[in-house]
Amino acid sequence: MFSFNYEGGASVLSVWLVWIMVFVVLFGLNEVARRYKIWGFICFVVLPTVLSVLWFTVLRDTTYTDWFHLAKVYSSTAGCIGFWCIRHLHGKNKKTGKEWRLADNKIALCFPPLILAINILEAVARDFQVGIGYVGGGILADDAMYVVGGPWNYMNAIAGILNIITITGWFGICIRKKTKGDKSNDMLWPDMLWFWIIAYDIWNFAYTYNCLPGHAWYCGFALLLAPTLCAFTIGKGAWLQHRAQTLALWCMFAQTFPLFIDKGKFAVASTYEEAPLFIFSFLALVANIAVALYMIYKVVKTKRNPYKGELYIDLNKYREVKEMAD
Repeated sequence: MFSFNYEGGASVLSVWLVWIMVFVVLFGLNEVARRYKIWGFICFVVLPTVLSVLWFTVLRDTTYTDWFHLAKVYSSTAGCIGFWCIRHLHGKNKKTGKEWRLADNKIALCFPPLILAINILEAVARDFQVGIGYVGGGILADDAMYVVGGPWNYMNAIAGILNIITITGWFGICIRKKTKGDKSNDMLWPDMLWFWIIAYDIWNFAYTYNCLPGHAWYCGFALLLAPTLCAFTIGKGAWLQHRAQTLALWCMFAQTFPLFIDKGKFAVASTYEEAPLFIFSFLALVANIAVALYMIYKVVKTKRNPYKGELYIDLNKYREVKEMAD
């Protein structure tokens, strides 16, 4: 499934230690960015601005400049900026004297599902591109990565489309109330529950293994686990926020130090075996079909519109997150 760079001096232990380091750093940076407003601003406004200048000047010969990588880094960063604004922007109307919060604006609450859907669609487009143009294997023209196209790409692309369709309840997005232990103002999404998150993770891992095989060890494994673990433990209910922040931080790192994951000692390649390619995409398709069927079942049973309101309000995990809201 994966091939370590033994010839370059890597070992199973050293590669796993680097993987753990990547995971811990992503988890830790996400914690800092979510708990401290100023650090969130620095990480997702100041840092990408400075790095963008470097990418298109002194680093232009080494960084990724293809449409996909640029779209990924800037769309994920845009998501972080938008979520930061939803979490922290508030004030008082000078005419009426009433307090206002961006988190109470329904138009603003359409931004999270929109940026999420855009990110998923970028990956769906890539899966179709590889499936159509690289049957039997070939090197991508834009980033010189070898990929193998096949039916797995189509299965996973369909899974991604289903993942978008099953995004529900965004008008229920709310802000986490401040406590002594957590003053993060996390952007909670009570209707985005564990089964959707797991289906997304399986789909996204399959996508990285299909279309970014040389990066799947880190961005398809450590990068997916960090926000999910946070969302299931200390940062409950705010998975999308954690996902956007860890993804943006990783993309900025990969843009700046591409050799780390492409040609360095700890680069991890795919074995390009068709069995895991097929199995992961098949699992992604099955998982997302299951979530779609469950959504349809809940819609029929409750008569609720999942795109105008919240769908899973009767579930305990929904209530658990909702109780944390301000």
